[in-house]
Amino acid sequence: QVHLVESGGGLVQPGESLRLSCVASGRVTRINAMGWYRQPPGQERELVASISSGGITNYADSLEGRFTISRDNAKNTVYLQMNSLKPEDTARYHCNAQVVVTVQSMPMDFTSWGPGTQVTVSS
Repeated sequence: QVHLVESGGGLVQPGESLRLSCVASGRVTRINAMGWYRQPPGQERELVASISSGGITNYADSLEGRFTISRDNAKNTVYLQMNSLKPEDTARYHCNAQVVVTVQSMPMDFTSWGPGTQVTVSS
């Protein structure tokens, strides 16, 4: 019922920037928190950043202020601006959303994931 689609990944050189986008579509009543996770090759998925519906943000300590998460509630879209990219940022980046859908007049909470977009940082 809810689909998340990421875009904006690619191959960049160290020090360059990328902006990821994730759009939620479907019969969504409300979107609460949204976030970005990443899964480096051979490693587990980890939180990059999250943002509440009111704009409160949370970041992984390891990012050192290089990434910025934002959202446009009118467009059901969350963004991740990534600056000063490093090879260790190479991973598949997945969008996550805590959504509320109405089923037979009852609100129900779901956690939705997108298929991901690949970010590769290499010289």
